[in-house]
Amino acid sequence: MMMAQVLFKLLCQQNPRALLYVLAPAWSQALLSRMPEVHKSIVLPFGHGQLQLLKRYQFAKQLRAEKYDRAIVLPNSFKSALIPFWAKIPKRTGFLGEYRFGLLNDIYHLNKKTLPMMVQRFAALAFRKKTLLPANLPTPKLFVDRKNIDITLQKYNLKTDKPILALCPGAEFGPSKCWPATHYATVANQKLSEGWQVWLFGSPKDQKIAEEIQVLTQNRCDNLTGKTQLAEAVDLLSLVSCVVTNDSGLMHIAAALDRFIIALYGSTSPDFTPPLSDQARILKLNLACQPCFKRQCPLKHHHCMKLLLPEKVTDTIASSQAKAR
Repeated sequence: MMMAQVLFKLLCQQNPRALLYVLAPAWSQALLSRMPEVHKSIVLPFGHGQLQLLKRYQFAKQLRAEKYDRAIVLPNSFKSALIPFWAKIPKRTGFLGEYRFGLLNDIYHLNKKTLPMMVQRFAALAFRKKTLLPANLPTPKLFVDRKNIDITLQKYNLKTDKPILALCPGAEFGPSKCWPATHYATVANQKLSEGWQVWLFGSPKDQKIAEEIQVLTQNRCDNLTGKTQLAEAVDLLSLVSCVVTNDSGLMHIAAALDRFIIALYGSTSPDFTPPLSDQARILKLNLACQPCFKRQCPLKHHHCMKLLLPEKVTDTIASSQAKAR
């Protein structure tokens, strides 16, 4: 969702009077509400992978009354193009994807060599076909709810009197993206010994690795994993001094909050989904097997993450601190 904001920004630059309505899953509404470019967000009432053709048709019929001028379809799936078609939106833009002839009537053909990054592919849909993208695209920016910050700090009994290190050890895609808990704990213990606080962020699915980190740090971290709502996580991340993270959604959120980020890449590639921020530092090993883009290491050793040592992270943090002085 964060990379889609680049498209939203471009559309608003091109037509400041345009009203952007975003149809997206329920989980993303907290992010869309923090994007000033979005006039209104609409919850997509279907889970990932659910076809439900009749319900999609009925939902699309409800949207007809809004008389939208144009739909830009970002997912490449066949089913994602059905609602704009059934809603009778006159101009339906998107990449061909799963052979969506007829469903889309403003079809772009993807050249992965000229548009290697996902954000470039989204941005291209704001321009005429075959237009060269500007060298400097806008970057995602989320605004922070100052009132909610105080409420959230009190809710989770958090303090801001010491520097804060945020660790985001999970990844929705799968374990191949994840740096080992032992490495995260080594970094946490180092910063704790220097007087920092450490906050752990993640979804309920990340609770196991967060608990491992807690054991290895003698429960000295503030474990927010699976506890915070997404809007709360956004506001809390805005307070931290540094974020150490796998290639994950939280990484992109931290980038949009202009935090100093150390992004760890193993099975995936920053050439495709980098953190879109000048404050980000990318660490990876460039092994022959990288990137594999597999959910689990096909070679069973996970060297791309295990051999990426925690000292590289602590050295990067120290270097950043020295430059800031």
